[in-house]
Amino acid sequence: MWRALRALRGRGQRWQHHSAFQVANEPILEFKPGSPERAALQKALADLKDKTEAIPCVVGGEEVWTPAVRYQLSPFNHAHKVAKYCYADKELINKAINAALAARKEWDLKPVQDRAQIFLKAADMLSGPRRAEVLAKTMVGQGKTVIQAEIDAAAELIDFFRFNAKYALELESSQPISVDISTNSMVYRGLEGFVAAVSPFNFTAIGGNLAGAPALMGNVVLWKPSDTALLSSYAVYRILLEAGLPPSVVQFVPADGPVFGDTVTSSEHFCGLNFTGSVPTFKRLWKQVSQNLDRYRNFPRLAGECGGKNFHLVHSSADVGSVVNGTLRSAFEYGGQKCSACSRLYAPDSLWPQIKEKLLEEHGKIKVGDPAQDFGTFFSAVIDDKSFARIKKWIEHAKKSPNLTILAGGGCDDSVGYFIQPCIVESKDPQDPIMKEEIFGPVLTVYVYPERQYKEVLELIDTTTPYGLTGAIFAQEKKIIDEARSLLRNAAGNFYINDKSTGAVVAQQPFGGSRVSGTNDKPGGPHYVLRWTSPQAIKETHVPLRDWRYAYMQ
Repeated sequence: MWRALRALRGRGQRWQHHSAFQVANEPILEFKPGSPERAALQKALADLKDKTEAIPCVVGGEEVWTPAVRYQLSPFNHAHKVAKYCYADKELINKAINAALAARKEWDLKPVQDRAQIFLKAADMLSGPRRAEVLAKTMVGQGKTVIQAEIDAAAELIDFFRFNAKYALELESSQPISVDISTNSMVYRGLEGFVAAVSPFNFTAIGGNLAGAPALMGNVVLWKPSDTALLSSYAVYRILLEAGLPPSVVQFVPADGPVFGDTVTSSEHFCGLNFTGSVPTFKRLWKQVSQNLDRYRNFPRLAGECGGKNFHLVHSSADVGSVVNGTLRSAFEYGGQKCSACSRLYAPDSLWPQIKEKLLEEHGKIKVGDPAQDFGTFFSAVIDDKSFARIKKWIEHAKKSPNLTILAGGGCDDSVGYFIQPCIVESKDPQDPIMKEEIFGPVLTVYVYPERQYKEVLELIDTTTPYGLTGAIFAQEKKIIDEARSLLRNAAGNFYINDKSTGAVVAQQPFGGSRVSGTNDKPGGPHYVLRWTSPQAIKETHVPLRDWRYAYMQ
């Protein structure tokens, strides 16, 4: 694909809106026994067994080690140190800022076709020769199963790189109208300064996109990856460099969160933040930016995605099988550690006996274990000891509260890895904290409502939490679906009808929510790349101006 774009540029043809190459979503491989992708992945997993990769900071194209050495542990086997890395201190972060700024002008002036070619080549590398490596590092480092790693570190990341390139090229061709005496054009410049990218542990693809999308649009970036996703993040970074990304365009700077935040937001050249993480962290960064406004050369662009308390609403006309299977996947895939995971289920009393019976039956079939050794595992350990302790407290709350009943699961064991069995809780109180606060773990809470109070439940869902990320309705009646779409219009940035609340696909369901779930800039959609540009309108007049006076003055 990148070769086709290079050939197009080589022939001197101008990019046109009808697209010189077609982009499609990356096929998701199945990894069936005996398949070549399964064999390649198993070899890559074997290569990582008991290995510790040394991961430096990379500043100005040079590898740098500091005394602040840390280790990334495998969630399902915390005796395995998968990566040794170090924190950048304030001095090194400032050095990274200077290195980035020195590269900014040349990178911003590079034609968008040339920048896009780099990301298309990286996508081809991820699709082919480097796929197994990045999947294995995502599985071992972040505790993902085969399919969860595949839809993230392969398919979604490849799609981000390819579709962002397509959208960038189409944006370049989006030009204002011209008239006989003058030509008008729009130049989509990068932002003046540097962008800070702060990425989470739960999606390898998000890290690649948070740093990659601004870079594609001509920006220079400081990328602070998550401590618990260093192994896969560094692999993605190396692939971008091998694909031709100039060394100083993206600086790779693992760091203590507050130190990184304090340092980047205090620089006069700070011009953007691309963030995925917790609400408190994003609010802290936003406040720091507002306090430092007077020192900046520009008003910084702040983009953030902060999670949710996502719902599945079941109407009495719903298909029970779809409800049960969709909810189990949404609530428990990747241990509920997706921003979009369903954590609250609203079921009508008329259907609840059927749903409950099937839910508990299927729950009993879920296998939790080592995803690298057993491909039959549905999900693995939660990411680290802090997450384990936080989720365990919620399960203890469920055990003690008179309003809550644990219907299944909830066992916790951190002796080998940070394992928590999928937990289903029934609540008599729709306002219990477990229905309102984000848990980010394998805990699903059910509230059974009287069928006749369906409309009141719509309002309840809309007002129970401050979040607005994802949600789903299961119903067969069009009138009911239309009503839910209207009344829950602001309750979810991604709304699903008869489908689970997770699984957004690049270019199909651009992702993001509002309220405290974030700024809803919709990465994976065509408008996202515009966020990282500072457009310049240019008018060139071809006819001399012969008089300063207007016709009416004659």
